[in-house]
Amino acid sequence: MAPKIKDVAKQAGVSVTTVSRVLNGEKYVKDDLKARVKRAIDELGYAPSHIARSLVRKKTNLIGVIVPDLTSSFYSTILSSIEETASLNEYNLLVCNIIEDTDKEFKYLNVFHEMRVDGIIIMHEKLNDEIRAFLNKLDIPIIFSSVRPSDQTFLSVIIDDYAAAFDATNYLIELGHQRIGFIGGDMRDVTSGQNRYIGYRGALSERSIPIVEEYIRFGDYKIQSGYNLMKEILACGPHPTAIFAVSDDMAVGAMNCIHDHQLQVPEDISVIGFDGSQLTELVRPQLSSMEQPIQDMGKVTVETLLELITGDAEAPKEDIILKHKLVVRNSCGPYRNREA
Repeated sequence: MAPKIKDVAKQAGVSVTTVSRVLNGEKYVKDDLKARVKRAIDELGYAPSHIARSLVRKKTNLIGVIVPDLTSSFYSTILSSIEETASLNEYNLLVCNIIEDTDKEFKYLNVFHEMRVDGIIIMHEKLNDEIRAFLNKLDIPIIFSSVRPSDQTFLSVIIDDYAAAFDATNYLIELGHQRIGFIGGDMRDVTSGQNRYIGYRGALSERSIPIVEEYIRFGDYKIQSGYNLMKEILACGPHPTAIFAVSDDMAVGAMNCIHDHQLQVPEDISVIGFDGSQLTELVRPQLSSMEQPIQDMGKVTVETLLELITGDAEAPKEDIILKHKLVVRNSCGPYRNREA
């Protein structure tokens, strides 16, 4: 049988309380007693129970993370930042990839509750009534990262998605483009769906540029979706001279489709993405993108959650809005009238 804490105490000739204090790194334990306890632990091969220690300390150093789709370059990048920051603060992650499955999410949230995680990070906003009610009953700090669900009472770390989409579209307008297509996301998403779409329309309306409904399509943020939607747009007749896609993944899919139709980026169609993921520099031509500060977003999410966990009086009381930035690469160019 595996040795228990009382076996360590007996081997070291100390009390169980002293062993517990050594394991928890508490002060006021004499050096010679520490040495005896540590020697007994090594000799017996004792491994303390994380669950038992958590019950005593009322702290697990665990953070639960709900990710909608780990195949996305955006989510994989932000998760890397979250893990790095959590690790630096001696926290471990329980990461659950729900693939847009609310039943799976509800199951994982129950697991978080049973595991007594110290806090929860959620990176999507399609909450049904059952999940919303469950979250509101939990006595656990919760924070949303990169999204802000409607009617929510929890903090979010986000950018101004409307302004970022407006700026991306306006950049294409300043390059001389007027036939600007839009490859959007899930319109059930307020943050990355509705707000980015409204920003696109707002930029065109401000410049009195016609909005061509045939140039507008909605998908699921993935590369294949971008490809399929671009194919539909190209089939509509005179193609747009520029495309704004609300994720880098969909922008890359659109560029692949343009290439397969014997057209060139940016000579025939300029393409701009959204997120600023690592994918932007891996494709050719390199993708211009409206960049979210993904690394900072992950870092600030964890740091803010830890402030909520510890009850820090200085913890933010309102959403944290980070700045977006246009990063110009090679996928966008000035409008060229090839019909003249």
